[in-house]
Amino acid sequence: MTQVTRHRVVIVGGGFGGLYAAQALGRAPLDLTVVDRRNFHLFQPLLYQVATGGLSPGDIASPLRAVLKWQENATVLLGEMVDLEPERREVILSDGVLPYDTLVLAAGATHHYFGNDAWAALAPGLKTIEDATEIRRRVFLAFEAAEREPDPERRRAWLTFAIVGAGPTGVELAGALAEIANETLRHDFRHIDSREAGILLVEGAERVLPPYHPDLSAKAASALEGLGVIVLTGAMVSALDEDGLTLRRGATTERVRARTVLWAAGVQASPLGKVLERRVGASLDRIGRVVVGPDLAVPGHPELFVIGDLAHCADAEGKPLPGVAPVAMQQGRWVADLIQARCEGRTVDERFRYRDRGSMATIGRAKAVADLGWVRFGGPPAWFAWVFIHLLYLVEFENRLLVLAQWAWNYVTWNRGARLITGTNPLPLATGAAPDGRPGMRQAS
Repeated sequence: MTQVTRHRVVIVGGGFGGLYAAQALGRAPLDLTVVDRRNFHLFQPLLYQVATGGLSPGDIASPLRAVLKWQENATVLLGEMVDLEPERREVILSDGVLPYDTLVLAAGATHHYFGNDAWAALAPGLKTIEDATEIRRRVFLAFEAAEREPDPERRRAWLTFAIVGAGPTGVELAGALAEIANETLRHDFRHIDSREAGILLVEGAERVLPPYHPDLSAKAASALEGLGVIVLTGAMVSALDEDGLTLRRGATTERVRARTVLWAAGVQASPLGKVLERRVGASLDRIGRVVVGPDLAVPGHPELFVIGDLAHCADAEGKPLPGVAPVAMQQGRWVADLIQARCEGRTVDERFRYRDRGSMATIGRAKAVADLGWVRFGGPPAWFAWVFIHLLYLVEFENRLLVLAQWAWNYVTWNRGARLITGTNPLPLATGAAPDGRPGMRQAS
């Protein structure tokens, strides 16, 4: 008897797009393989809370094997795609080869320093768990260094935090840092007042949250300023070093001493875009996203789908869809439905249409802005809507309970229990003893 080989679908990437595609194919009569460099799905919208000590990494991450363990047609592999053989329909992994009939690339994006890649070591971005814990380390070590620093100018530099980029990530980081300085740490130190920390939010455009409606941008800026954040719009970073950054605003430049600089200014697509460019002639946009057709496939290759942050998918007006979680989720589900329809020989409309249900960003405790299309609002109602939506989209029920309990405790106490300093790279502290008796570090003789 001849054995019938089932259709083989390989999904590269276990983020929102890849995971939602895999789950939507749960009952399909095909063989599904999900490949990711990490063994977990990460809820990236809450990474900033790990970076600021509000949540622990495990609260916002779910093991892919646990999420898909009841899906009998699914196999999860820990691996990294490095190349593609389209003629043989093989994904080349760093340690093997994986055949496919249909390939879905959902490899996401990384930080973009606009040609200044050396800045990455000085100003970490926020895309991974490692990024979040590194930012957390730098933030809380800065307060520790200030506590032991006898020189007022150097102490002020330790207590100055600059966030570059005022999109949702930058705004959320700035608001959280302001709350840490104003409330969480206000009684923790004996030689500094954490409320003297300076939080700078630097944006090249003329307003914060540039993609949002101007009214919401104004509300967000007002809320940030109410927390003590200094908002600098129309400012570009022209230089960056260990001691601070240089800003250009029009014809003038300004030097800002800040020992902690965080990057939230832009993204660039996964290097797998260049693999498709080289192997199948795919077109890339200026940040490396793959230009896909209306069916989210590479033109001329209906078996190669690209979704999420790696895809340049135009809306009805010809503008690329934003790199946000709802886009990836909808694309993942839609691609899964299309794959199943093709396998079953059904004719369907092969044009993806994104349903924009709105956007929102939180600034701090009971402060947020929301644009639902038919209504725009801010303040506590927007914050409660933000809380509900983010809890709803956490993948595992256990994570929802953990995050809800932690948020409730943080709200009542202002505490951030996960403000741990981890890692092996020590931060240089003060040398010498301060006239006021502040304990400094002396060199061993």
